Amino acid sequence: MKSSPSAADARTYQKPRVKAPDPAFTARVDRILSRHAVTTVCEESACPNRAECYGRGTATFMILGDTCTRACRFCNVATGRGAPPDPREPERVARAVKELGLRYVVVTSVDRDDLKDYGSGQFVHVVEAIRRASPGTRIELLTPDFRGDEAALARIVACGADKLAHNEETVRRLSPSIRPQSDYDRSLAVLRYYARRFEGPVKSSLMAGLGESEEELLEAMHDLYDAGVRELTLGQYLRPTPRHAPVAAYRPPEFFERMKEAAYAIGFTAVASGVLVRSSYYADRLAPGR
Repeated sequence: MKSSPSAADARTYQKPRVKAPDPAFTARVDRILSRHAVTTVCEESACPNRAECYGRGTATFMILGDTCTRACRFCNVATGRGAPPDPREPERVARAVKELGLRYVVVTSVDRDDLKDYGSGQFVHVVEAIRRASPGTRIELLTPDFRGDEAALARIVACGADKLAHNEETVRRLSPSIRPQSDYDRSLAVLRYYARRFEGPVKSSLMAGLGESEEELLEAMHDLYDAGVRELTLGQYLRPTPRHAPVAAYRPPEFFERMKEAAYAIGFTAVASGVLVRSSYYADRLAPGR
């Protein structure tokens, strides 16, 4: 029998809390981001770790605007039709990276199913601009699925990033309701394409607490591993607003420790698993070994 998250979990385990950030420090970061007119997913998704990551010299930039053509039920990004790609955006991101002194950046984007190349070309331009402005900065790309378009995927593989990632987000059973415009198997196909053609590491991420069972999470982990993913993050889903999918269970820290051990047993070489772990949390420190 499959174990399901219980109502008791949600009643007895308190929602995680984080330390309030230094207002002077966050104000400085906000001024730099505002001056260069760039968007971080850290802010748009209301990530609880954003101040900590900024302080370590890492950040996740969201390119191609702040409006997504899809409407995932866990995500706090606005849904609609975005503006055309801004040709000045790559240089603005690169200047912000240099001024913030970032050692490691994750570049992601909203889904842009309205664009002919699904936005893949803008990823390439951003990588090129960062390499010119800050050659020592390591770059991880967290991409959409680009509708599985192989030309778009090939651009990403060849652009010179240090790591590629695409998030599966949830288990097979819940994917149609949580990611209604995406597809579980298409995400696996994207990751398989990256793993077979990219020389660096490939990463994916899952969330716990959406109503999945432990067995379903393990099945998703096996699916990701079989697709060639070797780095995995797992964190607690936190509902951004009352309009989003409810939290079915707050999983305790012991659960995430157990899942980390299970992931290593499957064969993953690097795993981050914890209540406040997000797909880009400690991205700069995720390295092989326990």
